[in-house]
Amino acid sequence: MTGQVRTVDGRVAGRRGQATRQKLLDCLGEMLGSSPYRDVKVIDVARKAGTSPATFYQYFPDVEGAVLEIADETAAQASELTELVAGRSWTGKAGWQTAQDLVDGFLDFWRHNEAILRVVDLGAAEGDKRFYKIRMKILNSVNNSLVEAVKELQAKGRVGPEVSPGAVAGSLVAMLAAVASHQKAFQTWGVKQAELKPNLAQLVHLGVTGRKPTR
Repeated sequence: MTGQVRTVDGRVAGRRGQATRQKLLDCLGEMLGSSPYRDVKVIDVARKAGTSPATFYQYFPDVEGAVLEIADETAAQASELTELVAGRSWTGKAGWQTAQDLVDGFLDFWRHNEAILRVVDLGAAEGDKRFYKIRMKILNSVNNSLVEAVKELQAKGRVGPEVSPGAVAGSLVAMLAAVASHQKAFQTWGVKQAELKPNLAQLVHLGVTGRKPTR
């Protein structure tokens, strides 16, 4: 944790206070993995963290406030997804590797943060602008780089001018997010992870380049 951490009343938290605050967030994050978001109560989070509701309220106004903190931290981590696309080649075998790395990284990120991302998706779907902005920040970490990748291919004459970079990038990111959030469903359909990733990567490669990958 970096920077100053303040309590609800504006005081700067000390080292112990920061540790307590982080423990509350960690416990809440664990609970989101096994309980519906709106069923989680302050007293349950405090008990799991070995502290009191009064201590919880020193750092967060309510459970939703703490959930938004976790979501913000996750969105910050999503900036690393940009490296999966930015400056990478989309031609030849290198292009196929880029598509695979993007799919691997995106699915792994979603699986690792599944609980909080499920809450973010729910809040965004219900029209909560706070969750919507966080969701878009996460998706933009890939979307904006894909837009630039398509534009670069157009500049080199590898992709036709009739292609809209924004439409292609947005469609691919929406597909990746939908697949990532339904990974368990693929298992019930008999699709193994080892089968899902290369097929999804092929769709991504086709979407960006308009060509089948060179393997």
